[in-house]
Amino acid sequence: MAIQSIFGKVAQIKKHIENLSDRQLSKELDENSNLLLVDIREIQERVDLGTIPGAVHAPRGMLEFWADPQSPYYRDYFTEDKRIVLFCAGGGRSAFATQSLMDMGYKNVAHLEPGFDGWAKAGQPVQDVSETSRWVRRET
Repeated sequence: MAIQSIFGKVAQIKKHIENLSDRQLSKELDENSNLLLVDIREIQERVDLGTIPGAVHAPRGMLEFWADPQSPYYRDYFTEDKRIVLFCAGGGRSAFATQSLMDMGYKNVAHLEPGFDGWAKAGQPVQDVSETSRWVRRET
């Protein structure tokens, strides 16, 4: 069996989840105080490039553990009553993450389809977190 393209899988997932544009997310951020915006990129991406203002960081590798109330890693900002919007760099990882949270039982989940890169290229606000992060890039 040949290896299937991950991009084909992402395209399939996007047919069954809510895909937000940067303008739609901007509007939701202005209008919905019960929105949980989650940056699932790796910490170094967040520190190097910034993030969307107000986003919490939940690395993709820990997302389901942080979102599971039965997990010892649970973060209490994940609640069933919140609107959850996820983003990564380009919209691929966040599509998988959105599907995963839906599979866990979260009902009101979407992702930023163009990702953080699309958000920033559209001129939307970006927060520099490099000064407040405990993560440090070490020169080799």
